[in-house]
This record gives sequence, structure tokens and C-alpha cells, in this order.
Amino acid sequence: MANKIGRSAKTGRFTTVKTAQRRKDTHVVETIKTNRKKGK
Repeated sequence: MANKIGRSAKTGRFTTVKTAQRRKDTHVVETIKTNRKKGK
């Protein structure tokens, strides 16, 4: 499973994915993989 987040390339602050896709010159969409094991 993976989560996507937007990040400003200038400041490093998190933004929405929608904003990052709209402002491609100054933003990046990052994919964060989540490998969580549920219970044992």
C-alpha cells in the first residue's frame, strides 16, 4: 500500500497532491510506501 503527498520543492512544506500536480515547477508528488503488519 502507498500514500501520496505533495511537497514544495522550495520550502519542503507539505501540500495537497492536487496543489502539487497543479504547480509542477515548484512542487513534487511523493509516494510513501507503508508496510504495516496487522496484529500477530
